[in-house]
Amino acid sequence: MPESGIAHALVTPPRSLTAAVRRLLRPLVKLLLHYSVQYPAFTNLLKQTYVEVATAMPVDGKPQTDSRVSLLTGIHRLDVKRLRNEIVSGNEGPPVSVSLGAHIVARWTAHAEYLDNKGRPLPLHRLASAGGMLSFESLVRSVSRDIRPRVVLDEWLRLGIAQIDNLDRVILLTDAFIPSHGLDEKLFYLGKNVHDHLDACAHNLTQPDVPPLLERSVYYDHLSKDSTLILSTYARQLSSQVMQAFSQKAMELQERDHPNADARHRVTYGLYFYQANEQEESATKS
Repeated sequence: MPESGIAHALVTPPRSLTAAVRRLLRPLVKLLLHYSVQYPAFTNLLKQTYVEVATAMPVDGKPQTDSRVSLLTGIHRLDVKRLRNEIVSGNEGPPVSVSLGAHIVARWTAHAEYLDNKGRPLPLHRLASAGGMLSFESLVRSVSRDIRPRVVLDEWLRLGIAQIDNLDRVILLTDAFIPSHGLDEKLFYLGKNVHDHLDACAHNLTQPDVPPLLERSVYYDHLSKDSTLILSTYARQLSSQVMQAFSQKAMELQERDHPNADARHRVTYGLYFYQANEQEESATKS
């Protein structure tokens, strides 16, 4: 008899699905082991996530019961009840530095007055007394008056997002909010970006009756190390152009839609580049 007293259906997943899941889990497990997260801790997290996701799945418009969640997940009903009580919504928001910083970078890289004639972010005088409206101080205040521009700048200098030149101008070192330092900020973007990419893939596999979401990549092997470095540089150049063009269009539409009651949707558009030694990969998997 199953532990919950419910006859759980034994479903054998397609081999292609289990192979894909094993592959996508490898880098996740590598990350967890790097931070000394052992298997028991991961299984507890996985169990809670199963309950959280199953609870959010609608059943004929009715809220999920503990018994239904238990039937769906195979988790003991008493565990389901306990875990549903422990799930706290709203605890996965970004660090304050990420939320505010992303808005500031978006404005800096999307508004024409902050760009040179090639569309690149201009250096901005640190103080409004020197640069007026085209200053870092004014830029920050155009996004939020709750945090002092000097506090934002100090944080950006710590994260490696900006630097100050000998003319006391702030130079943006990245064309998106990508901290080179700061573990909390990096881990937030890990969860956000990989979640949205994987959710787009899951949507395309589980919603055959609706148009698929954009999810594309190109793949080449039998390349030399030097060629991968050339392609890495080329990918960064192309991505800067594409991401900035997309950001400008999105900023334009966001400012247009902001007053509308229906402005409750969000989008993520991302690019990535990966390189690896095929022999080392094969040795790891064998």
